[in-house]
Amino acid sequence: MPTHWIAALALASAGALLSAQVPAPAADPHRRWLPLGDFRLESGTVLRDARVAYATFGTLNTAKDNAILVPSYYGADYHGYDFLVGPGKALDPTRHFIVLTEMFGNGYSSSPSNTAAPQDGPDFPAIAIRDNVEASRRVLQHLGVTRLQAVAGFSMGAEQAFQWAVSYPDMMEAIIPWCGTAKTYPHGIARLQSAIDALTADPAFDRGRYRTPPVAGMRAWSSHWASWVWSQEWWRRELYKPQQQTVAQVIAARAERDRLRDPNNLILHARTWQAHNVGDTPGFGGDHERALRAIRARVLYMPCETDLYFPIGDARYEQQFLARSTFTAIPSLWGHAAGGGSNPADATFINDAIRAFLMR
Repeated sequence: MPTHWIAALALASAGALLSAQVPAPAADPHRRWLPLGDFRLESGTVLRDARVAYATFGTLNTAKDNAILVPSYYGADYHGYDFLVGPGKALDPTRHFIVLTEMFGNGYSSSPSNTAAPQDGPDFPAIAIRDNVEASRRVLQHLGVTRLQAVAGFSMGAEQAFQWAVSYPDMMEAIIPWCGTAKTYPHGIARLQSAIDALTADPAFDRGRYRTPPVAGMRAWSSHWASWVWSQEWWRRELYKPQQQTVAQVIAARAERDRLRDPNNLILHARTWQAHNVGDTPGFGGDHERALRAIRARVLYMPCETDLYFPIGDARYEQQFLARSTFTAIPSLWGHAAGGGSNPADATFINDAIRAFLMR
């Protein structure tokens, strides 16, 4: 494993706790791109000259049964999983062939920020979770992977893991979704809409055709996400200390982190998240309960006890429809941010749970 890997937990400041890596100017020696050509989306729209970014670590064994797919989450690139990938970690490249794919809209795969007209910016087409699954499937096909030991993912990566198990029930032995559900329920849709509305209310946003950054809108966006990403108890105990001393400093750190992110990319991912429902897979007629019952893979389902994005009650509700599931709650006060591994105790818990599950 290259020594440049930096664990996400090393970024444990309140301004970098969850999510997304801002695309760095330096070249990443491990990121590759697979050209997809004219890629027909679930909506019927064709995304022109599409491409998907990915990275691999480890080697596919002779039996071709050691591959693990790890799809990215909201706004993130593959480095969002650094805390899980490496020698001695749950996803150990000395034992597994690890394929990390990046969703459309993250700034590296085809995105509003990097696509040519007439599909640039706000004219970039809507993306479904199933479109990201199909792009990842083509990466696996390109790499010669026909069977997966597991699909593992956090947040929107968890949504993709569930979708994989519904769309391709015989292709994997197991899925490992954490801090994410198989469907976005109404409260999640409303929460995401409030973030979108906060950003787009800035006149500088100009319906996505901004010539200069919509600074006020992005600050409102950052305040929204800061208020939801950690739990109420995390705030009450002031667990943002010692990195920050006040609520204002936490929000300011979040805003500084978000300042370089592209608003159209952020909104695209939010819309993808809002629309997701495994029940919309062809053949299920919108019935997510029936889709969950159709999953044949073993499931390690890991919600966080204090997640405000994907409440543990939603996960308990879904778990009843899974035939072969292990339900393991992450005992953390860090809310949704627990799943990103920036708190060392959460990173250890997630690593240990995944490692044990894969060894069964």
